Amino acid sequence: MKKLITEDEIIRLSKQGIQEVLVDSNTIITPSAMDRIQNIKMKILRKNSTSISEENISVTNSIKTIAIGSDHTGYEMKQILITYLKEMGYQVIDVGTNSKDSCDYPDFALDIAKKRLNGECERGIMLDATGIPSAIVINKIPTIRAATCYNEFSAKSAREHNNVCVLCVGAKSLGEESIKSIVNVFLNTEFSGGRHQRRLDKITAIEQNLFNAKNGNK
Repeated sequence: MKKLITEDEIIRLSKQGIQEVLVDSNTIITPSAMDRIQNIKMKILRKNSTSISEENISVTNSIKTIAIGSDHTGYEMKQILITYLKEMGYQVIDVGTNSKDSCDYPDFALDIAKKRLNGECERGIMLDATGIPSAIVINKIPTIRAATCYNEFSAKSAREHNNVCVLCVGAKSLGEESIKSIVNVFLNTEFSGGRHQRRLDKITAIEQNLFNAKNGNK
């Protein structure tokens, strides 16, 4: 039987002064629990070992190329994700920024949207402090849909129901393991179509009607 370790469990252990958590092959640690473990510097011990090794992960879907960008608040997390994505076998297009110097998120969010629009990538990932402002920018581009996702459920829904092609994440709002888990769900969830396509068609119609009104077309 699998044993699940949650963030609440780690908080409880920490309050008791416990600084080590023992796991085995039947233990599952949630991403938020892993982030908490890292933040409080708790040790993870595997039975008969002193560390946990990560399993090799490879691309299991049709997504091959990902455009990724960030502002200065998301730069460090972007570098972590670039390595993570490459290890999984994805081709990565880094649109910047290239340092922690202050910069403007719309520039990089727009670059990702353009690359998706031009067919240079299948999906995009944008990081800023909360993930909210970049999603606002990208959603200004007709036919390109972005969503700010804060857990696995929101990432799954964004893909399954809304066919979102750009994931926006808050680098200052979530921990590394949580963000990695959200990215994994986002990249490995397919659009389900059906009634959801009907609703997306209505969004497309709204975009087209606004475009026609702006240009004097009927």
